[in-house]
Amino acid sequence: MKNESMAMTGIDDLAKKEMAMQIVGTNEYSDPDWRKQYKEIEDIHDGRGYTAGIVGFCSGTGDMLDLVNHYKSIKPKNNILAKYISALEAVNGSDSHQGLDPAFVPDWETAAADLSFQQAQDHERDRVYFNPAVAQGKKDGLGTLGQFIYYDAYVMHGESGFDDIRATAMENAQTPAQGGDEVTYLNAFLDARRDVMEKDETWEENLDRIDTEQRPWLDQGNLNLDPPLSWTVNGEPFDISELRSMDGGAAPNE
Repeated sequence: MKNESMAMTGIDDLAKKEMAMQIVGTNEYSDPDWRKQYKEIEDIHDGRGYTAGIVGFCSGTGDMLDLVNHYKSIKPKNNILAKYISALEAVNGSDSHQGLDPAFVPDWETAAADLSFQQAQDHERDRVYFNPAVAQGKKDGLGTLGQFIYYDAYVMHGESGFDDIRATAMENAQTPAQGGDEVTYLNAFLDARRDVMEKDETWEENLDRIDTEQRPWLDQGNLNLDPPLSWTVNGEPFDISELRSMDGGAAPNE
């Protein structure tokens, strides 16, 4: 079967990337205005410590430590978060707040107003999650929807979790790059991810990312992830009527 999505735009097209950020914003914080989320921080009691920022960087998984280190590298002076690097190193791999409380939360919120910290979050989002997901999606012959499905899985499960889900999917279906049907493969990937999420109480409540968002778009055959889009996540309805460029202006719909 010819994979028509190979000729389509990818999720790294700036207008499609903006849309992806909005969708993930609803998945993570029930708000498509993802730029508000630089300042978000809370312990959601999932065993990963503090979860914060535009993709949910966690104090217990190492990506928050990498973020703060990168922030220090681009702003070595007057950096309100640099003093927490040792504490973030110590709590990595746990849900502990030791060395972070009581001022880490307000200091994070203060840092979020700094353009350099916003740029650091964007950089780490792309380096750790977005770019690897898109690259693997393209390597597997996936179009825009498939690349987004990979990206959302990367955000929630991290690289190793994503790799495990992809490996399970490939036991049941071939990727388009291997000559398989794209819809069949993506259904296998969503099935594999759903199985993983059902086994974790903290992820089980997010099954609507699959059931009322990504699977319906796949069932509709919207492999290019073209608007208008509508979905329900975290019990709330959302929609996107047109593409918007990363600077907020309208973009042409391919």
